[in-house]
Amino acid sequence: MYTLLSGLYKYMFQKDEYCVLILGLDNAGKTTFLEQTKTKFSKNYKGMNLSKITTTVGLNIGTIDVGKARLMFWDLGGQDELQSLWDKYYAESHGVIYVIDSTDEERLSESKEAFEKMISNEALEGVPLLVLANKQDVPNCLSVPDIKTAFSDCAPKIGKRDCLVQPCTALTG
Repeated sequence: MYTLLSGLYKYMFQKDEYCVLILGLDNAGKTTFLEQTKTKFSKNYKGMNLSKITTTVGLNIGTIDVGKARLMFWDLGGQDELQSLWDKYYAESHGVIYVIDSTDEERLSESKEAFEKMISNEALEGVPLLVLANKQDVPNCLSVPDIKTAFSDCAPKIGKRDCLVQPCTALTG
């Protein structure tokens, strides 16, 4: 009887939890994206003042409920020293959002290196990937085709996982 009741409780009240990593170099817009996502999908969440967002040291966590699913976002710091900690979170993740600063052409190769190292990790094999070409509202930024070209030799490492590259503007959601 207990098993039946606990199963019924879970079905009625609990949500399936999915962990989604938000990765990318520092200043790519990861925390802004997370804040805008929480604002858009969480009732009564006011969000923080976007002008007050600073470089993430460690991580930021955000949770939103969508239907019967609970998405837990882990926004990990993107500074070089912190990238070495990313792989500690891979085993728990169900998806990865990789944010690229489309205005920072000088650091594009650095972003590509971090991306390549991340997708090469066995713990992320088969994990769906969303690549956001952020800051598309800024004139003369790199377009999605530009970024796809720059990252084209990473394609074999993406493998058979679901992958989508999208333009975005985190500031406006």
